[in-house]
Amino acid sequence: MKTVAAVGDDPATVRAATVDETTLPLARRWHPWRWVVSAIALVLVAQFIHGLATNPGWDWPTFLEYFTADAVLKALWVTVELTLYGTFFGFLLGIWLAIGRLSRNPVLQVISWTYIWAFRSIPLIVQLLFWFNLAYLYRTLSLGIPFGPEFVRFDVNGVISGFAAAVVGLALHQAAYAAEIIRAGIISVDPGQVEAAKSLGLPWRRQFFTIVAPQAMRAILPNAVNEVISLFKGTSIVSVMAIAELFYQVQVIFGRNGRVVPLLMVATVWYIVLTTVLTVAQYYIERHFAKGSERELPLTPWQRVRRKVAEITGERR
Repeated sequence: MKTVAAVGDDPATVRAATVDETTLPLARRWHPWRWVVSAIALVLVAQFIHGLATNPGWDWPTFLEYFTADAVLKALWVTVELTLYGTFFGFLLGIWLAIGRLSRNPVLQVISWTYIWAFRSIPLIVQLLFWFNLAYLYRTLSLGIPFGPEFVRFDVNGVISGFAAAVVGLALHQAAYAAEIIRAGIISVDPGQVEAAKSLGLPWRRQFFTIVAPQAMRAILPNAVNEVISLFKGTSIVSVMAIAELFYQVQVIFGRNGRVVPLLMVATVWYIVLTTVLTVAQYYIERHFAKGSERELPLTPWQRVRRKVAEITGERR
């Protein structure tokens, strides 16, 4: 039994009421269906793991044989190189395209918009094949004044190899998406902060690098890393150009020995490993740029483990 005082509009009128606590509704803390769903999920995961371990079709000895083979590791490095070059040149060009779209110059706006529209409309494999077969259209290329003298002339076959054509295709394709990601991050910054910086007389460089860029990076990073991961996996498309990247090399090997599934698993696991590395890097970079938006940063997984270990050892002591 509990006595509750209820105060009305008039301070002088106070009444006491006796409430039976056993009649109050209580929220249920035990949810049996959660445990049922969790048990079903664990059973399905256990069945999947059991199938991986016992099904001879996976052929794990062949997987272990080729997972660190020299040919596979060299092809993996080619994949990493394609990703690095495509990301670097793609985002470098994407920055300028984003600036063009945000500028007040109508010519730059139209050129940037047209570029983004064109390269997002054409499939990546078509772009790669176009650059790979560029010599069929242009045997030589030159730099100079239009309808005027030429300054430099070079042979296309001697300059644009298969690897170079892949880098050009990946970078130009990536630039169209990177430009929109960067533009979206910049326009997500509150205009009032830029106006406040202008009122303080800060030069435009300090406005951008100390106010706009740090806040824009928080919006840019998640989408940018997604694009890098997509580019990393998308490098498998260059196998149509007979470039010895990871997927192409795996195809060559299982074309010789007929072990399709274990060789596909070799490529799959390497893709998962490097994607995990990119995801971890994304976490720490985002955490770095979140310093200005949160008073106290959340603990990293490693810090949580160390704190839990300290609590356990402290309790034992």
